[in-house]
Amino acid sequence: MLRKTLSDKSAAFSDIVKIGRTHLQDATPLTLGQEFSGWVAMLEHNLRHLELSLPHLSELALGGTAVGTGLNTHPEYAVRVAEELAQSSGQPFVTAPNKFEALATCDALVHAHGALKGLAASLMKIANDVRWLASGPRCGIGEIAIPENEPGSSIMPGKVNPTQCEALTMLCCQVMGNDVALNIGGASGNFELNVYRPMVIHNFLQSVRLLADGMESFNEHCAVGIEPNRERINQLLNESLMLVTALNTHIGYDKAAEIAKKAHKEGLTLKASALALGYLTEAEFDSWVRPQEMVGSMATR
Repeated sequence: MLRKTLSDKSAAFSDIVKIGRTHLQDATPLTLGQEFSGWVAMLEHNLRHLELSLPHLSELALGGTAVGTGLNTHPEYAVRVAEELAQSSGQPFVTAPNKFEALATCDALVHAHGALKGLAASLMKIANDVRWLASGPRCGIGEIAIPENEPGSSIMPGKVNPTQCEALTMLCCQVMGNDVALNIGGASGNFELNVYRPMVIHNFLQSVRLLADGMESFNEHCAVGIEPNRERINQLLNESLMLVTALNTHIGYDKAAEIAKKAHKEGLTLKASALALGYLTEAEFDSWVRPQEMVGSMATR
C-alpha cells in the first residue's frame, strides 16, 4: 500500500520543480515527483530482496533428527512430511537438502532479517526526508504539508508534529537492534545445533510485525495526506544560487561560479549578479536559466 501511495504521489507531483539538496546544502533542481520516485524504487528493491530470501526460509530441518543424519527415520519421512505440510499450509515448504546446515545454523533467518533491516533503513530514510520537507511552519523547509493528526503543542499554535514519521523511525531503530541480536544468535550456534533459535525467531517475528504495522499506519495517517506547498517550493527554487549551473554550458564554469559567489556575498539575485558582471544579457539569462529544463539530461530537455 505504501509503495502505491508514493507512486501515485510521484505521478501527481511530476510537474512541480523544486530545489534539490545534497549534503544538506542547495543543489540543482528536480521535480517533487522525481524525489518521490526514488522512494518508490527503494521499496521495490526491498520487496525483491525479501522475495529472494523466501526459498531458504522454506527449507525444513525436520527429519534430520539429532545431528542431521536422519538416524531412526524412514527414508521417505522428510520428503513426505514436507509435502504434507506444504499442502496443508499452502506454503512452498521443502525438505532441506542439507540437514546439517539446517540444524546447525539459523542462516535462513539471518539472511531474511537482513532484508528486513534493509527495509527498515529505507523506511527511516523516507520518514526522515518527509519530516524534514514538512518542517516549519515558518522557519523550516516547509515544501510539503503532512496531515494534522493531533494538536502539535498546547503552548505553540501552528505546529504539526510529524508523529507518524517519528513512530516509523523508532520502530526502524528497534528492527536494526533486533538484527544485531539476531546476527549474534546466528553466529553463536556450536557444532551440530544452534540453540539460539528461540531468541532469533522472537526477534524476527517482532521485526515483521513492527514493519508491517508501521508501514500501514504511516501510509494511512501520513503518506496519503501529503500535499505540496507550491508557494514555498517556488520561493526556495527562485532563491537558490545553484540555478547558476544552467549557465555552465553557455559561459563556462569559472564565470558561472563568479556570478554565484558575487550573488552570495552581496545578497543579490543571480540575474542581478550576472548583469552586474556583464557576462550576459537579461534576455540570455531568462532563456538559459529555466529550472523546468534542468530536471533531466541534455538528451531529455
